[in-house]
Amino acid sequence: MSDFKSIVVTKGLKFLEITNPTHYPLIGKGSQGAVFKLSEERCVKIYADPVQAKMEVEALKAGKKLHFMPKIYESGENYIVMDYFNGPNLRDFLLDCMYMPEDITIKLLDVLTELKKAKYTMLDAPLRHIIIVNNELKVVDHVNAFKRMHSVPIKLLRDLQLLLLKDSFLLQVSKLAPNTFKEWDKYLSQQKLDYKNLMVTSGGKGSGVKADSSISHRLIGKGHQGAVYRLTEERCVKIYGKAEHATQEKEVLLASQKLSFIPKVYKTGNNYIEMEYLAGPDLNTYLKKQRKLPEEISFQLFTILTGMEKNGFKQIDAPLRHIIITNDGFKLLDHVYSFTRVQGKPLELFDDLQQLNFLDSFLDYIKETDPKAYERWLPDSTTTIS
Repeated sequence: MSDFKSIVVTKGLKFLEITNPTHYPLIGKGSQGAVFKLSEERCVKIYADPVQAKMEVEALKAGKKLHFMPKIYESGENYIVMDYFNGPNLRDFLLDCMYMPEDITIKLLDVLTELKKAKYTMLDAPLRHIIIVNNELKVVDHVNAFKRMHSVPIKLLRDLQLLLLKDSFLLQVSKLAPNTFKEWDKYLSQQKLDYKNLMVTSGGKGSGVKADSSISHRLIGKGHQGAVYRLTEERCVKIYGKAEHATQEKEVLLASQKLSFIPKVYKTGNNYIEMEYLAGPDLNTYLKKQRKLPEEISFQLFTILTGMEKNGFKQIDAPLRHIIITNDGFKLLDHVYSFTRVQGKPLELFDDLQQLNFLDSFLDYIKETDPKAYERWLPDSTTTIS
């Protein structure tokens, strides 16, 4: 059975890359590792990062007396052999339910209570990580059990909301565990952000906006035009110092929703845009760890630039720090001037790539792919990249 050690799992640009020369079937994968079935009783999780393997080993050992935890049989630098749970995950089990089954609520409260007693800081689990085996709940994926601070089961509640079961679940919690419900309700009330009345003011010339420091825990970024606050796991809101900047960016985003690199917009107002929250690293951070420019990156950058040209953008540019690598592909942020500022060459992108010593590689890719674009964008003596 030790031939599973020949399986290789590494981090790709967007997803895990897996090389499996064995007959063991892949039964699941996520952001940290891939799981393969070894037998009817055991499976092995192989990690891309040995640090995360060590974190999960520590979490499982700390919870070895908890009835819902997988048992460890063997572990190594980048793998754990543990119990294989043969059953549906809780999301699939609840999919057709019109109301939250009370026996499931009781079992979930028991799991969360036991995690708290065992001093775990991650008192949470998405429904897909909860498996039903012989009418009992089992919980998998404990890498962040002692790293993340979730005193309230945010992911669990989010998943129940998507199944329209959150309200009935909380109603049952209020009756079965009133103190727990009060604690959750207080936390959730504090997390609600009345962004429509939130003040963001424009700074002086050349400086960024000024945002309300009292809710800095929700602030995820700010620049010259606006401040961005996290609303939920999936959404954020950008609030602008000047109404004209909100109007300009709203025009660009709403007119370009069909483009794959444009964030989804949910709501707009005079000084705000509520849009999708983009989870992932920015491209500048990612490329700093690369020795050469991957051709896939050149392709994605070229696609964004030509997409902007074909769809009426006047400012043709894509700074690396504004490109986020998500599970749905590359997304480009900050479009306040995309329809108003005339700039036919991606000057800031070229400057970013030049600082990383990747500009020549990118220009070679453009020249080979589209010579006309190469002629349009080629930096020359009359163009300054700064």
